Amino acid sequence: MARLIFPIILGLGGIVVLLFLGFWQLDRLGWKEGILADINARMTAAPVAIPADPNEADDEYLAVNFAGVPVGDELHVLTSGTAQGTGYRAITALQLDDGRRILLDQGLIALEAKDAQRSFAALEGTGNLVWPDDVNSSTPAPDLDKNIWFGRDVEAMAAILETLPIMVILNNATGLDARVAPLPVDSAGVKNDHLNYAITWFLLAIVWAIMTLFLITRILRNKD
Repeated sequence: MARLIFPIILGLGGIVVLLFLGFWQLDRLGWKEGILADINARMTAAPVAIPADPNEADDEYLAVNFAGVPVGDELHVLTSGTAQGTGYRAITALQLDDGRRILLDQGLIALEAKDAQRSFAALEGTGNLVWPDDVNSSTPAPDLDKNIWFGRDVEAMAAILETLPIMVILNNATGLDARVAPLPVDSAGVKNDHLNYAITWFLLAIVWAIMTLFLITRILRNKD
């Protein structure tokens, strides 16, 4: 019997830890689903005017309306995996009617349309405030000579286009450039793998239990 004490303690301890991790991931799943519900509520709410001083904590994904004129240069962000395929996000400076100048993500232009003539027609429409997380330590630096970016770096783009560090992703608008296919923001890109993690931990608990029973069986057989 003494020979079984350690395998039993090890087996039960491992099962308890793995089950704890699985139930913890289920708790995280509920937390993430609450966040996604809040995001969807913000995105689908009636659009409001762009706040005077928006911030990420309070205004991420806020539905807004805007009116203004694209000015200055256009920055191109290489983008793939969209419903429209691979192309470049067209990021422009938008001179709002209220005097502010912000960044506007108009949508996707085809690879071959990168250097096509662009429109400077006045825009009036709706979109969502965003603080993109495209850029991290592994993101390549932009090729400024070719005007190719690999992520939406709001601060850097705002400095180049001389705007406020505020970005709106266009949903729809009148006067939109014919080259552009809008890429409205949605919550599909918000990572939510907690259910997969929970299933993994529960399956590992089952495997651990089977291995423990197998070990105990072998010990009993050797004893006999």
